Amino acid sequence: MTPQIILGEIIFDQLSGEWDALASRGMTDTPFQRLAYQRAWWTHLQPPNSTLSTVAVRDGGGELMAIGCFYNVGGALYFNGCVEETDYLDLVSPPESAAEAWLHVIQCLSSVESRVWDQFILCNIPESSPTRTILAELSGRLGVSLHEELIEVCPIIKLPASFDAYLESLDSKQRREVSRKLRRAEAAGMQTRVINQEDDLDKAIGIFLDLLQKSTFEKREWLHEGRRAVFQEVARSAHDAGMLQLMITELEERPAAALFNFDYKDRIWVYNSGLDPALFASLSPGVVLTATAIEQAILQGRKEFDFLRGSEEYKYRFGAEDTHIYRITLGRPGL
Repeated sequence: MTPQIILGEIIFDQLSGEWDALASRGMTDTPFQRLAYQRAWWTHLQPPNSTLSTVAVRDGGGELMAIGCFYNVGGALYFNGCVEETDYLDLVSPPESAAEAWLHVIQCLSSVESRVWDQFILCNIPESSPTRTILAELSGRLGVSLHEELIEVCPIIKLPASFDAYLESLDSKQRREVSRKLRRAEAAGMQTRVINQEDDLDKAIGIFLDLLQKSTFEKREWLHEGRRAVFQEVARSAHDAGMLQLMITELEERPAAALFNFDYKDRIWVYNSGLDPALFASLSPGVVLTATAIEQAILQGRKEFDFLRGSEEYKYRFGAEDTHIYRITLGRPGL
C-alpha cells in the first residue's frame, strides 16, 4: 500500500469519484462516512484555527483502500466531524485492509513535520469497529500510549417482521400507551407524511428546522447558522441519493413534529427531531411520529432503528437497547 497526504478541502473534489464507493465497503459504513456529510461538516463547522489533513491509501494497482480525514487543533488530530454533530466516526477502509491502512496513516502523518501534532483524539468509534483492536495492537508495536474510554450510548431497536410483533415486544404499559396514542391521533385526523421526490424539499427542511428550534431552549441555542447549513446541505444530498427520510406529523395543516432520518443499509438512523411543545400536546405528536416511523421501517423491511447518540428515556420506552461508542487517544510515535 502507498499513502499520500493531501492538505485542505481540495480532498473532497480529488476523491469525489471514489469516496462513496469505498465508504460503502467500510468497516464503519454509516451516513457520516459519506462524502456529502464529510464535506458539509468541514465547510460549515470546521473549528477555528484548524487545518485539514487527509491520508489516502492506495494498493499496488492504484485502487483507493483507505481515507483518513483529520483536522489539527492545538497539536491534536481529530476525525473530521468530531465530535458533537456526528454520531459514528472511523477510518474509511474495508475491514480486511484496515490494519495495514491504519499503520500507513499513522506513519504518513508522523513523517509530516510541517503539521505538528502529538496525539490522535479519535471520537465516536462504534463498539464493533475493528479500529479498537487494531489501534491497541499498533500502540504496542509502535511503543506509544493508548487510552480508550466509553463516551456515549447509541440505543438501537432490532426490528421484528411486523408492527404487531414489535408492540408485543414492549412492556404491557408502554404497549397500551403507544396503541392508545396512535388511535387518538388517528381519530383526531392527525397525519404523518414522508417527504418524497415530488415535494418542495426546501420548504420541508424549513419546517423541520423551525420545529427543531422550538423543541427546547437548548436546541434553540444549539441551532446556529452553521448547523442549519449542514442540515440543509446534507438533506439535499441524501434526498438525491434516495437516503433521506424526512417525516412531518401535522393536524389541520399545522406541523407539530418532524424527524430527520437517514434510510441507509437496512437501518433507519434518527439524526434529529423537532417538536412544537405548544401545539396539540394532548395528542402527543412526538410519540405518534416516532411510533409511525418505527412502523414504516418495519413495513419497508428495515432491520434496525437507530436512535443514535444519547440516553434519553423515551428511547428505552420504545424498546431500544444500548450500543456504545468510544474515544481513543493515541500518542504520536517518537514522542
